Amino acid sequence: MQADQNLEAVYIDKHYNLVVECKQGSKKACYELYKLYAKAMLNVAFRIVGNIAEAEDVLQEAFLDAFNKVKDFRQDTTFGLWLKQIVVNRSINLLRKRRLELIELDGEQFENIAEETVEDDEEIQYQAAKVKEAIKELPDGYRLVISLYLLEGYDHEEIGQILNISENTSRTQFLRAKRKLVEILKRKGIAP
Repeated sequence: MQADQNLEAVYIDKHYNLVVECKQGSKKACYELYKLYAKAMLNVAFRIVGNIAEAEDVLQEAFLDAFNKVKDFRQDTTFGLWLKQIVVNRSINLLRKRRLELIELDGEQFENIAEETVEDDEEIQYQAAKVKEAIKELPDGYRLVISLYLLEGYDHEEIGQILNISENTSRTQFLRAKRKLVEILKRKGIAP
């Protein structure tokens, strides 16, 4: 048990030291941080923007931002969470450049969409892959909110803050996205 604790401490210290070295201008440390986070951050960007070339651009711009502002990073959170916020913001800015428009709606227009449960693990994995493919077909605004909520784990209050919309608008966009997703899945013969 003691050895496991030491390994964890060494890993955390090594990671902390990479950030410190990067702050001191070490290009090698910056490259190591890039290698540690590039794939995960590319996935975050891709899930939001829905285009691999644009996601790669977002990734590069986010790392440039991070490395240019690394001296401002206070390490009161992990470097990964700090970087993820930069990637999310960059991705959202890209969507805004595409003239993303979110419509304010009254909270009374919410609907409940029933979810079905599937017992077979293979069937669940198959359906999850199909749902991810169908998410790519959603309009930007819907894909953004559903990705932030389902895939990135943000709640509606946080999504509202990130997108500068009300919590109710986030919920409404999410429900509309779910409804549209069900339509896409039905069209493909996946949903009943």
